[in-house]
Amino acid sequence: MESFNNILLSLDGLLGSAPWFPYVLLGVGVFFTLFLGFPQLRYFGHAIKIVRGKYDKPGDPGDTSHFQALSTALSGTVGTGNIGGVGLAIFLGGPAALFWMWVTAFLGMTTKFVEVTLSHKYRIKAADGYYAGGPMFYMERRLNMKWLAVLFAIATVISSFGTGSLPQVNNIAQAMYDTFGLNKALTGGVLAVLLGMVIIGGITRIAKVTSTIVPVMAVLYIIGALAVILYNIENIVPSFLAVFRDAFNGSAAAGGFLGASFAYAFNRGVNRGLFSNEAGQGSAPIAHASARADEPVSEGMVSLLEPFIDTIIICTLTGLVILSSGVWTEKHMNRFERADMIAVAGNYTEENAGHVNDLFHFLSNGDSKVKPFSGSVVVADGRALNEGEFTLIHARSIAEDVEYRVADDTFSGVLTVREGRFINENVDIWGNSLVHSVALTNEAFQRGFFGEYGKFIVTLGILLFAFSTAIAWSYYGDRSMIYLFGPKAVMPYRLVYVLAFFWAAIEDTTIIWNLSAVAIVIMTLPNLFGITILAREMKDTVKDYWKDPSHK
Repeated sequence: MESFNNILLSLDGLLGSAPWFPYVLLGVGVFFTLFLGFPQLRYFGHAIKIVRGKYDKPGDPGDTSHFQALSTALSGTVGTGNIGGVGLAIFLGGPAALFWMWVTAFLGMTTKFVEVTLSHKYRIKAADGYYAGGPMFYMERRLNMKWLAVLFAIATVISSFGTGSLPQVNNIAQAMYDTFGLNKALTGGVLAVLLGMVIIGGITRIAKVTSTIVPVMAVLYIIGALAVILYNIENIVPSFLAVFRDAFNGSAAAGGFLGASFAYAFNRGVNRGLFSNEAGQGSAPIAHASARADEPVSEGMVSLLEPFIDTIIICTLTGLVILSSGVWTEKHMNRFERADMIAVAGNYTEENAGHVNDLFHFLSNGDSKVKPFSGSVVVADGRALNEGEFTLIHARSIAEDVEYRVADDTFSGVLTVREGRFINENVDIWGNSLVHSVALTNEAFQRGFFGEYGKFIVTLGILLFAFSTAIAWSYYGDRSMIYLFGPKAVMPYRLVYVLAFFWAAIEDTTIIWNLSAVAIVIMTLPNLFGITILAREMKDTVKDYWKDPSHK
């Protein structure tokens, strides 16, 4: 799995983590925001009226209400990205990453408005009797680019696993294990059965389930977050100042956090922002295609509410919980993930500013005199006897109180390290280090009025958020399978989707996140290309919408 993870990291380095990707994503958002005259501000109030049903007409074509379509799309976006993704962004980029998540969301409101409008305009009634839409339909029916449509549909199927299924259940299983000690395979098995029972009913059952889950989980999570934020109210202003202060400079080292450059915070903030709200990815248009509406623009306006709710509200709450509680700079006892761990030659300490600077550059871009360690680690009763020869780095921090274990017993013997990586697979390594993703958010939620009971809110939030995301993404995948192969392909796809959901419950967290990062970009680029080509048509479609006096 380590080799597979290295392949994923290489691909991510060429795609989502490449310097050019954030500029492409934000550039499209900036272009449409200016070209359409800031629709995320001008149409916000109108969008709320549409969701409330003010402009509904009897007999409008579609399968779901505006609210159900919005709930389904939100359930696809409000998931582990809002809990674990924010924790990962701050862990990697510091407070500045939250600023770039906000920027991505603000511009993403316009991007989502555009992609949903165009996709809804070219939706069709599929062979199974339900409406089907998404970027693949405007690519084929309007752009006459069947090849691009097929590429997007294939990428959507891949992303349904890399975004919708695998990382969601992985975080659920980890949260249930950390909180209740439940076996990950058991959690994955039970949820896989429930998932199959929901998605077998298609969009009508999916819409009913998600329109119930989404409001409940949002209220629950907001209450839990406010309990931490208000408890640490004196840290809110400093947290906001850190977000804006570091936005264009990067974040300095603090506690166990070794620092992050501007480029790293910018890239991670944009990347995690995309994972959170999916603006530009082309996923939400598939859900909105089911909405009962004869005006594509009206559904596009509904969709611009998604990044606002998902990122500007929910992700901000998570970010403030993590920053105000201070847990993002603290080390916690945990079992080290192999993909997050590397041994470097020499003895490094956080008290030495030069050491911190060297490690910062090593972890950021590899341009450092720090070198990976190769050799043997002699262990007696769980402790390394030659630890002065190397320093163990886990989760971008210097590991402390490291113990080597086999099952529940301490290990004694010799371990082999090659280019910083431990070869012995059967030995677990424990110690104090920074934590990230769900584990970081989980720690933060215990620093409020609810105390250690706060972790139950995170666990329940993860369960509801992530499970509803998996439900929504199964629908995105099966609409793409219909486009590619017809209705007969849906049931085999759903079976594989459920099986993969179970498999991901017991796999390495880091590998799952890296797979997601690659899948997202493969899906996003064709969609950004397509909507940019149709910019003039989008503007004309909006003008036509406002010509109808009933819309004012």
